[in-house]
Amino acid sequence: MPQKSSQIQTQALQQTQTLSPQQILVVKLLELPKQELEERIQTEILDNPALETVDKSADDAGNGDYEPEGYGGSEPTEENNENPSAGSDEDLSLGDYPSEDDIPDYKLQEHNRSRGETMEEIPFSDTVSFYDELKDQLAMQNLPDKARSMAEYLIGSLDDDGLLRKPLSTIAEEMAIYQGIDATEDELRHSLAVIQGFDPAGIGARSLQECLLLQIRRKPDSPLKKVELNIVEKCLEDFTRKNKDKVMQRLGISEETYAKAVSELVKLNPRPGSSLGEAIGKNFQQIVPDFIVETQEDGTVTVSLNNWNVPALRLSREFSQMLDEQVRNKENQSKSANDAFLFLKQKVDAAQGFINAIKQRQHTLMVTMNAIVKIQKAFFQTGDESSLKPMILKDVAELAKLDISTVSRVSNSKYAQTNFGLFPLKFFFITGFKRNEADDEKLSSYEIKRILQECVDEEDKTAPLTDDELAASLQEKGYPVARRTVAKYRLQLNIPIARLRRN
Repeated sequence: MPQKSSQIQTQALQQTQTLSPQQILVVKLLELPKQELEERIQTEILDNPALETVDKSADDAGNGDYEPEGYGGSEPTEENNENPSAGSDEDLSLGDYPSEDDIPDYKLQEHNRSRGETMEEIPFSDTVSFYDELKDQLAMQNLPDKARSMAEYLIGSLDDDGLLRKPLSTIAEEMAIYQGIDATEDELRHSLAVIQGFDPAGIGARSLQECLLLQIRRKPDSPLKKVELNIVEKCLEDFTRKNKDKVMQRLGISEETYAKAVSELVKLNPRPGSSLGEAIGKNFQQIVPDFIVETQEDGTVTVSLNNWNVPALRLSREFSQMLDEQVRNKENQSKSANDAFLFLKQKVDAAQGFINAIKQRQHTLMVTMNAIVKIQKAFFQTGDESSLKPMILKDVAELAKLDISTVSRVSNSKYAQTNFGLFPLKFFFITGFKRNEADDEKLSSYEIKRILQECVDEEDKTAPLTDDELAASLQEKGYPVARRTVAKYRLQLNIPIARLRRN
C-alpha cells in the first residue's frame, strides 16, 4: 500500500532588506561619473516635463526655490566673506551671498559672460578603459535583457587586471539588492562564460589558472598545446616554483618538450585587462574630474565638486500651478480631470524625487571626498606617493558616517584633479601591513613597493633574486610580506620574474 506524503506547515521569522524606488535612484546616480550624470540629467529633463533647468536670465536670477542646496559644488569657506563686486547694480544679486563659494554656478557663469570672460573646461585624457571595450563587445552579442544586465554587472565587477575575484554568490546578492534582479549563480556563470569569450583571451577569469587555461584553449590544436594544458591544469604550483623535474616526471615528458612548452607559457599574460589597456593606449578619451582638490601655499586643502555643465534643476512652475489648481478643485472633478490630476502628481513627485536624489548624491560625494582628503592630507600637500597612509573602504566609511557599499560606489569610476595631477579615487585606497602584532602603525603598500624596487635594483643581475628570496629580504628589512604578495607587487611594478632579469 503506497504511503501518503504529509505536508508540514511551519512559521519562521526572516529579516529581508528591500530598497525603495527613491533609494535605488540614489544608488544609481551615486555610481555615475560626472559625464554620465550630465547625460542622465538631460534624459530625465526630456522624459519628465515637470522637471526643468533654472532659467539663467536676470528676471529669474533671484528665485531658485527648487534649486538643490549646494548645487554649485564647493563648500563655503570663512574667506572672502565680502564680495567686492556687490557695489554695482549689475552685480547686486551676487552681493546677496555671504561668499563667492555660496553663489550658484549659473549666476557666476552669467556674471562672467557679462564681463566678457569665458570659462573653459580642461580636458583630461586617459587610456581607453578595457571596461568600455568589453561593453562594446557585449553590445554585439544577441542576449536576453536579463543576461545582458548580468554581463554588464560582471564587467563592472572585474578588477583592473581583468580578473573576477568577487564570488558569484556575492554578485548575485548585490544585483538583488541594488538592481532588483534575481540572478542565480548558474545564470551568472553562463553570462561570465560569454565575457570569457571576449578579447583579449583570459578576460573574466576567476584565478590565474583559469586565466592561463582560457588563453591556451584559444590556440590551434597541437601536441604542444596538450602539454601546456597539462602543465597548467595539473602542475601549476610546481611550474611557478620552477620545479622542472617534478613536472617532467609527473607528465612523462622530455626536457626538450618541457622547454618548448615553457617558451609558449611565458608568452601568456596573467593580467589581460592591463594588456588591453596597453594595446589601445594610443587611443584617448576625455576624462573630466568629479572633484577639484586644491592645495594652497600654507598647506590648506579645499575640496569642491566639478559641477561645470551640470544644470541646476527645479520643478516646472507651470506644472506646480496646474497641480495646485487641481488640488483646490478636487471635490468637483470629473474622471478625466482626476486622471489629469494623477498624471500631474506623478510627474511632480518624480521630478522632486530626482532633485532630492541629486542633492543627496552631491552631499554624499562631498562627505566621502572630504574624508579621503582628511586621511591622505599629507599626499595632497606634497604629492609624494610614499606619504599615502594605509586606507580601506571601512576607514572612509567610519569617518564619513556612511555605509561601506556607499563609499565603494563613490570611489568607483570617479576622478579627482589635484595640484599633482589627475587620479582615480581608487588610487588613494592603500592596503597596509603591520610589522608585528604589537605595532599599531601600519605600513603602506606603496612603501613596500618602493623597498621591493630597491631590492631588485641592488640585486646581482647574474643571480637575480626569486620571489621567495625577495620576501626573505623584505622581512629582514622589517617588512613582513608573503611570497604571494611579493609576486603581486612585482607584477604591478612591471618587474619580470628572476629568470628574465638575469644578464
